[in-house]
Amino acid sequence: MINRVLIRIKVVQMFYNFMLTRNVKTLEMARNELQQSFDKSYELYNYLLKLIIDVTDLQDRYLDEAKHKFLPSHEDLNPNPKFVDNELVDILRNIEQLQDFVKSHNLTWRDNEIFLKLILNKIQSSTIYQEYMHTAGSDLDADCNLWRQLFRRVLIDDDDLLEELENQSVYWTCDDLEFMGQFVIKTIKRINDHEQLPIMPQFKDEEDSTFGDKLFTIAVQQEELNTATISHFIDSKHWDSERIALIDKVILLVALAEARNFEKIPTTVTINEYIEIAKSFGTPSSASFINGVLHSAIKDLKNRGEIMKP
Repeated sequence: MINRVLIRIKVVQMFYNFMLTRNVKTLEMARNELQQSFDKSYELYNYLLKLIIDVTDLQDRYLDEAKHKFLPSHEDLNPNPKFVDNELVDILRNIEQLQDFVKSHNLTWRDNEIFLKLILNKIQSSTIYQEYMHTAGSDLDADCNLWRQLFRRVLIDDDDLLEELENQSVYWTCDDLEFMGQFVIKTIKRINDHEQLPIMPQFKDEEDSTFGDKLFTIAVQQEELNTATISHFIDSKHWDSERIALIDKVILLVALAEARNFEKIPTTVTINEYIEIAKSFGTPSSASFINGVLHSAIKDLKNRGEIMKP
């Protein structure tokens, strides 16, 4: 599920790109690209769930091939099947919603066996895998816990996985891997809890599904208005309004568009969310700069009755 944290990040990124390419890109083109980035994020979520299945299938194939070697060893003939018999994987194979999605979007890791083997080797080298394989018995709790821990401690932060994803799509970044990896972990928990519909929707509700497009469009339309607001609250002793880093300006423009136009979102939430974005995407001084300007600007807009919410 694409939450509002990721939506805000993508809106900031798209607005930044739009300001650099507006001489060749229309607002409608940028909006379409933004929607495509949301669709690709949800595709990645399903793709990562498919990774669990395809890695397991690869190991299953290797075990079978070892049994049929010319001179198989005792270990080849009597492998530990615990990993390939994982109950979570069997459940994922039988979730119609997941299987329909990966089929319709042609999502598979099997075409890149070299990379899939690399991921399998990383998994097998982990202490998580070793402890799991050496623990007697198995059940759904243990099988789900294995994959939750593998995503948390092995896959989400894996540079090779990130590089492979970035090579496949310009829309798949470290942020997408982090967020969609966390939603995979939540999905595994939902399966472990026997929820009837474990696969998460693309958005929580209709309001979230339109939030990104509305925010981006309003931010573009109110650029001149909010640029004037920003300039008014820049301390000229410390900041040159003509030399603000573009990313800082974009963050402020999007934040003010949200503060002015989304009545259900408290201003404290808006300020805190964009300070966090500034920490990740701005300069070392961006967070304090964004914090100061937003607090001053929003306080003034409230005093003048242009913002009527907490």
